[in-house]
Amino acid sequence: MVGQSQALEGLTRSEHQFNVSADRIARLPLALAGAGDTVDLSADAVAMLEARNSFEAITKIVKTGDRMDQALLDTIG
Repeated sequence: MVGQSQALEGLTRSEHQFNVSADRIARLPLALAGAGDTVDLSADAVAMLEARNSFEAITKIVKTGDRMDQALLDTIG
């Protein structure tokens, strides 16, 4: 597996970033009512988009690694 552990680590980081931003956005009504921290909606929306794009890019890396591994096995076998 070519670089799969780094790719999986990146997927985990992207998922975490997405979830943190989504959680902050979900708490927006409470923040507006003065019951919590202020929420920077635009920053959290951008963070979610960045996490999504990162997740998609890393997924492509994993798929490419799988194809490379398969090509290597086909060549050897």
